[in-house]
Amino acid sequence: MIVKYMLNRSLDLAFQALSDSTRREMIARLAGGPLSVSELARPLPMSLPAVLQHLSVLEAAGLVVSAKSGRVRTCRLDAAAVARAEQWLSAQRGEWERRLDRLEAYLQTSQQGETE
Repeated sequence: MIVKYMLNRSLDLAFQALSDSTRREMIARLAGGPLSVSELARPLPMSLPAVLQHLSVLEAAGLVVSAKSGRVRTCRLDAAAVARAEQWLSAQRGEWERRLDRLEAYLQTSQQGETE
């Protein structure tokens, strides 16, 4: 029960973090490999403090991990967290595909019954 709650909570945080287009852009850029905060911030039309706030949301959600080496803070994706979100989405997609297949079969059956 506790594990399920924690998994749901981590998914809630991940999807909440991904609800913002700036954070999705940051995730997309980090998919290419680790970047320093300044590299990550460079193309974004916002201040460095705003970028850091977005990064803190991504880190709190477990999607991004950062490490400081000297004066440089480097960020990278946490592949396990991204995989958990992807697995949940895949399971949902599979369930909805099954439901739509059942609906299609029902509609075809009812249409055949009307034509007879």
